[in-house]
Formats: sequence, structure tokens, C-alpha cells
Amino acid sequence: MSDQEPTITPERTGEEGRMCINMEWGAFGDSGCLNDFRTEFYVAVYTLSLNPDKQRYEKMISGMYLGEVVHNILIDFTKRGLLFSGRISERLKTRGILEIKFLSPIKSDCLALLQVHAILQHLGLESTCDDSIIIKKVGTVVARRVAQLCGVGMAAVVDKIRENRGLDTPKVTVGVDGTLYKLHPHFAKVMHETVKELAPRCHVSLLQSEVGSGKGAALITAVACRIREARQR
Repeated sequence: MSDQEPTITPERTGEEGRMCINMEWGAFGDSGCLNDFRTEFYVAVYTLSLNPDKQRYEKMISGMYLGEVVHNILIDFTKRGLLFSGRISERLKTRGILEIKFLSPIKSDCLALLQVHAILQHLGLESTCDDSIIIKKVGTVVARRVAQLCGVGMAAVVDKIRENRGLDTPKVTVGVDGTLYKLHPHFAKVMHETVKELAPRCHVSLLQSEVGSGKGAALITAVACRIREARQR
């Protein structure tokens, strides 16, 4: 799953055996079916992105765009006087200032507010303790929403597999790759909880792939299933 785009491997699919499904679901929503789930902050990202009307689902869940979504929220909060004493600095206006490598530690529960403040200083943003608290909360909420959106898509697919194959409780392995999944401390947990809630009859295992491609994700799931099968013999 490159940037939350998974490869799904049902461990059993009837008489046909096993198969890998490379999701390639980035273009989902291009028809407009996801418009109700877009916020003004996402729309602003789409508008300024490459191919603004394409790959809408990808732009809702990819770490590549998450930083700019948070950035748009911070600007909005500042305009309302909720952050940075209501002053929008030239630095804050800079697109791309919030990279995922900064957002991930900010969202970590074990990171002290003093460290959050230090990160903001590194970005050239002078902040107070209250600013740090708000920014940490914004990042946490946005990342949780992204994890849930990923989980929704995954749950729909695995439950459809169960339905099509007429299986009671299929076991499915999902190979995952992506910056958010690797770096964010709670992303994987929230995504798995969402899948479990929406597809309760499917036993889904998430395995991190170290190769940033669908082929790599497919390989790791296939190997994992082979090892598990060998251990059960």
C-alpha cells in the first residue's frame, strides 16, 4: 500500500486458491461520489494540486497532501484569531511548510509540548504553549480522519470478497506501505479498528511492507501467508 494504497491477499478464496489484489484506488471519487466527504481545507489542496480533478481519494488519504491540509487549517484558525495571536506571517503563508516528517512527531502522545514548540521554531513559526496544544490537536484529528477513510475503503473491499465467495469468516492479509502508516504512532491502530468495526466478519491482518510499490506489498503478503501456512502444518 503505497501512501495508503493496499495490496490485499485473501488467504482462502474458495476452490480458486489464493490471490493478490493491488487496489490502485487513488482515482476513486473522481466521479464526484466522495464530494460530501470533502472539507474546504481539502478542496483548497485539490485546487492547487497537479490534475486537480483527478485522484480525489488519493488526495484525501495520502501523506503527500496531509501536511498541506493541516497547513490550510492553521491559516484559517489564525485568521479567526485562534493561533499565533491572529498574525499570519510570511513564513506561515509558504505552501509546503508542514511536511509529514514534522507532523508525525507532533501527533505523538509522548512528545512534550516543549518539543512541539521547538519543531514550530524550526519551521520559523513563533508560537505560545496554547498554540502548540491546538496544533497538536489539529494534526491528531486530521490524521485520525485519514486513517478512518483508509479503513472504510479497505473494509468495503474485504467484505465484498467475503460476500462474493460465500465465506463465513475469511482471513485476509493486507500489505501496507506509506509514510503515514510507518511514521504516525496511531495511524495503523485506527485504520485496523475501522476495518474491524465495518467488516466484523472478516479477520484482517495488516503487514507493513518495506518496499514502496504495489509489487513489494504483494510480495510481502504472499511470503507472510506462505510462512503462516508452513507453521500450521
